[in-house]
Amino acid sequence: MGIFDKIKSAIWGGKDAAAAAPTTIASTSAKPATASATAAPSAPAPAPKTESAAPAPAPTKAPAPASAGGAVDVAAILDAAVKASGQKLDWKKSIVDLMKALKLDSSIGARKELADELGYTGDKNDSAKMNVWLHKQVIQKLKDNGGKVPADLL
Repeated sequence: MGIFDKIKSAIWGGKDAAAAAPTTIASTSAKPATASATAAPSAPAPAPKTESAAPAPAPTKAPAPASAGGAVDVAAILDAAVKASGQKLDWKKSIVDLMKALKLDSSIGARKELADELGYTGDKNDSAKMNVWLHKQVIQKLKDNGGKVPADLL
């Protein structure tokens, strides 16, 4: 798995954990669970099946980013990740902070690997220039893969 794939996976996977965008989805799935809970006293055996169905939405959510990719709010997920990290990270300007927020390796080696992956042709020893390029490319690729990103970052 490449580094960009790890970034994408952390964001798409973080969609469920952040619960910023899927609050509506969670509420919708909570309503059927409530309806099933009401039906559960009638049939105790189906109640465990309903609980077994609860893990089923997790696999359902895995394909969801591909089909409903526009619903992935990258900014909300990264903001939540920064808050959860307890650090002062500026993911909107820094590729290092973006990677740290997602608990990924942000070392120069990892960033050089990401640069290779994304086709960077500049001098990788000029880390400041490379980092700016990487940040723009990662944000653009997140958008291209169905993420909703703030327009001022493009």
